[in-house]
Amino acid sequence: MTKKVAVFTGTRAEYGLLYWLLKDIQADPELQLQLIVSGSHLSPEFGLTYQQIEDDGIVITEKIEMLLSSDSAVGTVKSMGLALIGLADTFARLQPDVLVLLGDRFETLAAAQSAMLMKIPVLHLHGGEITEGATDDAIRHAVTKLSYLHATSTEAYRQRVIQLGEAPERVQNVGAIGLDHLYRSTLLTKEQLAQALDFKITRPYFVVTYHPVTLADEPPLESFNALLSALDQFKQYQIILTYPNADEGGRQIITALQHYAAAQPERVLAVASLGQLRYLSAVKHAAAVIGNSSSGIIEVPAFNIPTINIGARQQGRLAAPSVLHCKAEAGAIKNTMQLALSSNFTAVINPYGQGNASARVIQMIKQLQFNPVKTFYDQPGVGQ
Repeated sequence: MTKKVAVFTGTRAEYGLLYWLLKDIQADPELQLQLIVSGSHLSPEFGLTYQQIEDDGIVITEKIEMLLSSDSAVGTVKSMGLALIGLADTFARLQPDVLVLLGDRFETLAAAQSAMLMKIPVLHLHGGEITEGATDDAIRHAVTKLSYLHATSTEAYRQRVIQLGEAPERVQNVGAIGLDHLYRSTLLTKEQLAQALDFKITRPYFVVTYHPVTLADEPPLESFNALLSALDQFKQYQIILTYPNADEGGRQIITALQHYAAAQPERVLAVASLGQLRYLSAVKHAAAVIGNSSSGIIEVPAFNIPTINIGARQQGRLAAPSVLHCKAEAGAIKNTMQLALSSNFTAVINPYGQGNASARVIQMIKQLQFNPVKTFYDQPGVGQ
């Protein structure tokens, strides 16, 4: 009997990590992919990235409009409300046997809430991680408690999910699923990348992504301007600058980066969304990756490329030695960039696995035996 596997994606970054899993589900005769696309994928402001999914040959089953054109916490909560309404109807129509969710965004929480109440088992990727500077941290742990199966990216995170009361037999360390790209995707040469971006790459360059920090005291626009000030100290480098996500404060950053790129078009390229192939190709040839994206910590070290991780957003996450941390201040960013560029990072050991996560997740889906009565697992000696 074919098992119906719903997968939810609300952002470009999440889709990029899920790419090979989606391809594998779609190709498996024992599984039926039901891809649900929502959030910033459907927003012109963030690049209409659902089109990239279609270009990749992955069939979209449902599109759910949910994202308000707002830059506030109130707007985020209202967007979640719209997502809940749309997801209720979608799940009622599709009747999936399992829902796959990745990560820790507010769209993901809405999907997990809907599925739990409709008795659809959730398989959650990347649970147990810590990012103390963002509301994503609390959302991630909430999604863990709403989920039935857990595929973590490290053994330490597997233990943390168990610490949250999830039974060990339902928690597997599969590694970071985005690393599958390193072994299964053919990345672009620097020349092909320049052609794909329609941007002349004539000098060493940085890949830069800065997202709003939603919990710590790190004002989005002020912190982003500090980053731009630091970048101005390295005029000999070009910059590929990607848009932030659709969190509170993101639109302020978009306006600032557009002005910054427009003022120096030969040096700076601003891109709403690179897509996973162009992004990883850009990382492969970069001098450094700068910002506060989780990709800088999870995927970038596999390229032996230094990451300058700015501010509190990723605080608490396991990181390879090639990830250098600094405060969201111009001087600190500049000094850390200088350190990264003067260091030699080779044969970096990445704590997030070897790039074979998709096959292991497929196996978890096929072996799923769902019991909606999920008991709380107490560690030995606790609660007794």
